[in-house]
Amino acid sequence: MSYIRRQTIAGLTPGTVFTVTRSFSDADVQVFADMTLDYNPVHFDDRFIAAKGFKNRICHGLLVGGMVTQVGGQIGWLASGMSFRFKKPVYIGDTVTCTVTITDIDEKGRAKADAVIVNQLGEVVLTAHLTGIVPNKAEACILEQMMEAEADSPKFS
Repeated sequence: MSYIRRQTIAGLTPGTVFTVTRSFSDADVQVFADMTLDYNPVHFDDRFIAAKGFKNRICHGLLVGGMVTQVGGQIGWLASGMSFRFKKPVYIGDTVTCTVTITDIDEKGRAKADAVIVNQLGEVVLTAHLTGIVPNKAEACILEQMMEAEADSPKFS
């Protein structure tokens, strides 16, 4: 988290790249289903999964796509649009890496970014195009104050 915030404080420019990696567990899929009420059987039922031609339970596409919010949330990016292309399934237990590249920032802080998520085999499983607003100088200053407060907190020591 802190490297994303530090880069944001230092200044974002087109070409800035952030990368995060994670694996999704059974519990992650269950919590996402409970929150969204998306109980599609491709996430839960072996018979349905086999009939669809998948080798195992798959993660919700938006759960995987939500990795872009891990980056955006640390930047303080105020999203105005997200467009996803789901290329391949992500199976529970897969390790996926999300790379977000800022492609444009105008004088008002309106920004565009592209994201690519790949699995542990290097296969592209999802691409996304993102639009939003990045923090201005005053907001970046607040992010810096937040990081300083976290550093001083015993919770983060």
